[in-house]
Amino acid sequence: MDILNFEDIQLVRKQTVLLQDINWQIAKNQHWALLGLNGAGKTLLLQLIIGMIWPTSGKRQVLGQVYGKTSVPDLQRRIGWISATLQEKIPAQELSEMVVLSGKYASIGIYQDYQMKDLNQAIAILCSTGGSQLIGQPFHQLSQGERQLVLISRALMANPELLILDEPCNGLDLFAREELLSRIGEMAHKESPTLIYVTHHTEEILPIFDHIMMLKNGKIHASGKRQQIFNEKTLSAFYGKPVFFHEVTSDRLAVLPKSNSLNKK
Repeated sequence: MDILNFEDIQLVRKQTVLLQDINWQIAKNQHWALLGLNGAGKTLLLQLIIGMIWPTSGKRQVLGQVYGKTSVPDLQRRIGWISATLQEKIPAQELSEMVVLSGKYASIGIYQDYQMKDLNQAIAILCSTGGSQLIGQPFHQLSQGERQLVLISRALMANPELLILDEPCNGLDLFAREELLSRIGEMAHKESPTLIYVTHHTEEILPIFDHIMMLKNGKIHASGKRQQIFNEKTLSAFYGKPVFFHEVTSDRLAVLPKSNSLNKK
């Protein structure tokens, strides 16, 4: 079963083409990075995956289910989506482990009786993602990076088959970003759902993301295996200006303009 299969997706609103000729296939056991600048159409593409909006034309199949022939709420429960919008909805005084537990019920907050085994499972998941020190702490007292860790744990509580990480490092300082990326890398090496990591920073693309899609102005600029398309030539065309790679770590690369002083050293 393919995780995702989009065929000839077009999205037009008020005579404006927002997404065009989107053909995208994700096979099982593939982790993808979705790279695009602001306004490229990344959020619209994610909304199409989750079934929040409908395309003007084209076919969508997600987790073996064809939109228009399946229950959208049932399919949405099989997909996790970590976004800034979700974080804003979490009650400020909610304890971290209760936020994680709410993922079991796909709710914001807990409004029903729960069993201790479920709470213990939530605590175990939070610990497994590196958040043991967050147990008992109110959500609003956590740092931005810690909140993201709790939300990832919350998504895992529902045992999703597909997990979308929508620019999870936004607003993080250097050290918090590296800590979160390390946790994501560890999670992917365990039994994890298929991951889609959305960003506009190449240095965040971990080696676990073996496939990359570059989205530009609502169209796919390049898509495929990392080693085939993640190069200076493709990225220079993507950004519309000459760029070069700057090594962040042995397996992570930042992209900088060729006029940058680092390139002259």
